[in-house]
Amino acid sequence: MKNWLLPVGLLFVSNVFMTYAWYGHLKYRSSPLWQAILVSWGIAFFEYCLMVPANRLGSSVYEPYQLKILQEVITLVVFIGFALFYFGVRPQWNHLAAFACIIGAVLFTLLPSRGGG
Repeated sequence: MKNWLLPVGLLFVSNVFMTYAWYGHLKYRSSPLWQAILVSWGIAFFEYCLMVPANRLGSSVYEPYQLKILQEVITLVVFIGFALFYFGVRPQWNHLAAFACIIGAVLFTLLPSRGGG
């Protein structure tokens, strides 16, 4: 796999775990909060097992700012799919407009920089 693609793939899979850890418990509101926290931490462990290597490998291809902005867009893509399939909630026009602005941020951060960066 190409050097630039592997970190993106790892970030994507890690965000699937993290999104489920952060929001999956909302379907089980009758469970005690302490239980939701422990289960979420258990799921987040796997997210970290993917996120740390993604950032480590990605740092040889991307600048730290680029990695962070890519991660945010991946988070939104994963969340839109999660909200749609897990909760059955469709994004509204304003959500999609905000998403387009963040995609613009990614395009800006991937442009070559001048000077010290």
